[in-house]
Amino acid sequence: MSKSLIVYGSTTGNTETTAEYVAEAFENKEIDVVLKNVTDVGVADLSGYDIVLFGCSTWGEDEIELQDDFIPLYDSLEDADLKGKKVSVFGCGDSDYTYFCGAVDAIEEKLEKMGAEVVGDSLKIDGDPDRDEIIGWGSGIAAQI
Repeated sequence: MSKSLIVYGSTTGNTETTAEYVAEAFENKEIDVVLKNVTDVGVADLSGYDIVLFGCSTWGEDEIELQDDFIPLYDSLEDADLKGKKVSVFGCGDSDYTYFCGAVDAIEEKLEKMGAEVVGDSLKIDGDPDRDEIIGWGSGIAAQI
């Protein structure tokens, strides 16, 4: 059975809900899921999985701001051995802001520079998470493991 880790940082709860729906999609595909709040994860915790998914909301009008709890993990990602590791990124934001889900783009870009294999297109949620949309996205990602 494939193993996945879903790491999320959530302030309002939308990204946490999204992470739970992604976990549901993976479990429906019989993939073992470990779901963790980013406050409980360090770079050493990212190994041992077939895929690692990163979920982060975006804040900020004038610049891209990652969700506060996600920043320490983001800043230390270079210390993780993710070369060749399958990864995917999702996040919630508000399209009224200049950098709609910019945290998703920033995380994905950093992972690509580190040599990780980004699986599928990232998922950007505008406003409240839609369960069916997220389950569909998660199922598509799960099929690529």
